Amino acid sequence: MATASRSYFATVNPFSGEVLKEFEPIDGADLDAVVDAAHVAFEGWRLVPIAERARIVGRAGEIMAERTDRLAQLVTLEMGKLIGESRREVDVSAEILRWYGQRGPEIAADEPLTSEAGDAVVVNEPLGVLLAVEPWNFPLYQVARVAGPNLALGNTILLKHARNCPQTALALEELFRDAGVPEGVYTNIFAQSADIPRVIEHPAVQGVALTGSERAGAAVAEQAGRNVKKCVLELGGSDPFVVLDGERLERTVDAAAKGRLSNTGQSCVASKRFIVLDGCYDAFLSGLRDRFAALEPGDPADPETQLGPLSSERAATRLMEQVTDAVEKGATVVVGGGRPDRPGAFVQPTILTGVTPEMRAYHEELFGPVAVVYRVTDEEEAIALANDTPYGLGGSVFSSDLERARHVAGRIVSGMVFINHPALSRPGLPFGGVKRSGYGRELSELGMQEFVNKKLVFGVGPDAPVGGFTG
Repeated sequence: MATASRSYFATVNPFSGEVLKEFEPIDGADLDAVVDAAHVAFEGWRLVPIAERARIVGRAGEIMAERTDRLAQLVTLEMGKLIGESRREVDVSAEILRWYGQRGPEIAADEPLTSEAGDAVVVNEPLGVLLAVEPWNFPLYQVARVAGPNLALGNTILLKHARNCPQTALALEELFRDAGVPEGVYTNIFAQSADIPRVIEHPAVQGVALTGSERAGAAVAEQAGRNVKKCVLELGGSDPFVVLDGERLERTVDAAAKGRLSNTGQSCVASKRFIVLDGCYDAFLSGLRDRFAALEPGDPADPETQLGPLSSERAATRLMEQVTDAVEKGATVVVGGGRPDRPGAFVQPTILTGVTPEMRAYHEELFGPVAVVYRVTDEEEAIALANDTPYGLGGSVFSSDLERARHVAGRIVSGMVFINHPALSRPGLPFGGVKRSGYGRELSELGMQEFVNKKLVFGVGPDAPVGGFTG
């Protein structure tokens, strides 16, 4: 299998392993100039009326929808997503941009305050240049989440995309330019990880948004904190999928398979740990095993393919190391457990049981088509196991008794919990986690209120007395 230079951004087809195209990274001096240009662009962009900025963001959503075929093919080519899922990612991303195009002015409107001391209003103003560090697993959607609200608000964006999706990154830059975003307002930078501190330290940069690994998030947060700059982090997850009863079990099993295997399991908010009460455990496990076993790997560009490759050979190797560790320490492989006998970064859909705390699979995120299934005796054990993780991104609770499901959902420590549905994303629903899954929120009104100066403007008449407490 061919390999790309580690210093380059490169399109490497994970289905064939072929290196298709490489791009040189930007050097330090040029990077400083790009940041300076983004700051100059901000000074003009912030003065454009928000209705016009929002219109341009909405137009970007329309153009994205018009380019569905091209963008979906790029995503599938660069990270191996099934072509049908790539098309759905385009749809959702376009919807996000259109949503902020419509709702942005309303969300960012001035907020009058009630005060007996005088007239007071909170004005929502942009901060300035933002650095967005985004991942490969949803290369359009993740960018739309940060670009939509912040471009409408008046911030400017430097987009550092993942090394393995450079053509998708360039297509996004072209899309925003074609929508009417001025030069310097949204800029793709092929910056290497070692250059990220340089960007964060730049005086013009006012905040950082990162979606990625816990390690990357910790490094960015440390650098941002040292420079007293705001950051929003969406990191890993090991989301529980709690099954409380066997009612409508076929639907529950279908949801479990979809929640685990969507995007070939490469999602921070995918269902990863299946916690099933004893009374329906055997039937649930049998159903999930059948669905996993039925999947055949193939070319992700073929609409008939059921199972695509992981994003890279490196990703497949790491996932198999986690599975091997669990098996060597006593876990049981119900189905899968290996790699198909074929080229490409494929891993068999795998179910593990008997996973215990000394195994990597118990505490680490499994980023691929591997599910861990646990049997529990009651709700209390289910809740304790659901919360026995360093992560707290999402989770799901399935039950025919909605009151019971809401009770359990209320005790799961996470940023999001879904009842009778695996995790989903909509523009109006906030997205984010707690614990080592990060902090801050994207999407919804909350996503537009992260990188904003909520400035108080207070006034009294010219003849009002001067005085009062000024702590």
